Amino acid sequence: MNPAEQPGTLAQRMRHTPYQAYSYSYPHKAAYRTLPQATPLAPLWAQQDRSALFAYIHIPFCAMRCGFCNLFAMAQPSAALVERYVQQLLVQMRAMDGALGERHFARFALGGGTPTYLSAAQLDTLLCGARAILGIDLHATPAGIEASPETVTAERLAVCRAHGIDRVSLGIQSFASGEMRALARPQQNATVCAAIGLIRAAGFPTLNLDLIYGIAGQTVASLLASIDSALAFAPEELYLYPLYVREQTGLGKVARRRGAHTLNPIILAQSGDSRLALYAAARDHLRARGYVQVSMRMFRAPHAPQDAAPSYCCQNDGMVGLGAGARSYTASLHYSSEYAVARMETIGIIDNYLAHDEARFNQAEHGYLLDAEDQQRRYVIQSLLTEPGLDCAAYTARFGTACADDLPQLAELFALELVTQQGPLLRLNERGYAYADTIGPWLASNTVRALMAESGQPC
Repeated sequence: MNPAEQPGTLAQRMRHTPYQAYSYSYPHKAAYRTLPQATPLAPLWAQQDRSALFAYIHIPFCAMRCGFCNLFAMAQPSAALVERYVQQLLVQMRAMDGALGERHFARFALGGGTPTYLSAAQLDTLLCGARAILGIDLHATPAGIEASPETVTAERLAVCRAHGIDRVSLGIQSFASGEMRALARPQQNATVCAAIGLIRAAGFPTLNLDLIYGIAGQTVASLLASIDSALAFAPEELYLYPLYVREQTGLGKVARRRGAHTLNPIILAQSGDSRLALYAAARDHLRARGYVQVSMRMFRAPHAPQDAAPSYCCQNDGMVGLGAGARSYTASLHYSSEYAVARMETIGIIDNYLAHDEARFNQAEHGYLLDAEDQQRRYVIQSLLTEPGLDCAAYTARFGTACADDLPQLAELFALELVTQQGPLLRLNERGYAYADTIGPWLASNTVRALMAESGQPC
């Protein structure tokens, strides 16, 4: 089934798998294109509220390429390439310092790839740059870093903690060795335990652990066993990610070799999809242990610090992305470098990034221009899919109209009993969260849907 041919109503979509597309940001990167002309950043950001920005530094390097990974990343880069990349980030920071003008950063994150692939000295260089060039007080700003167990060292953690990083997100995926082999990601539980021990010893207030469900051979019992293994470390947050098999990934290539004619999630699910049952069992298991569900994927412990985690669902935009592959969000334009998964294409984009001078960093060349409709849809999608939900009064204050009038399709959420409403707040209920990966793509505009279909991305 071509994405453009998928059923139009939510009820029709819900007859298929709930796992249709992850709407972690809208519009999806697959809708980005080369802009008709380069857009100078200084006048663009001058129109943006810069009182509570999110700074995101992308590190596209990893020790290994996981079979499920669909991110802009490359494994085992040369030491010279990594050092050039770190120095180029400083050049981009200086360009953004001039383009942004007066601003305040309310959130900060190092993501990837694997930021802890960098050496302690390289991490120190970037964090010093964030403070000295961008003016970010990391001791007063919620700040996080992503890590993999095999790249966690006491030296790297000490640098991050000394600079004020207060959250570490560790990708574990599963504690079952057979499931890790199915993900094409070799990992030893001893390495995981050692990494978590170092994180706890370094004193980070928030530890997040990532797990995946829907792995070949996984059962409810094995998933719950992995969750219990994770809970033994009392993480402040736990993310449960459903497995998607995508083009250009290791698992996607294996599926193609085994005769799969398409990787469209609706078609793949016709041969059986256990993810909803796994999700429901995991959700209930975590709730019974006091964890509060924040979104379809995120669960927070009762002992977690309040508002400790960087949010990637910024309804009011304002993200400054640094690095190849990083996206920046303003109200009217989302922009980034190009995106790739295949190694040679990724290397080409990184090489292009390394060739930029400061003047080149002062303009956007690739992205998506949001018209009024897409700005409204972004606000609704980013609000509705996570706590506390869609504040209809706040929507009206921003756009001057009622969200029910702008998006009459929202009425179907009530008809299908997927939401509750208390005053102006519209929130997904338990069943609604289970179908978040159906609701998100259903709310995409026809323009975004067509561009994603052109790129081969389901929506």
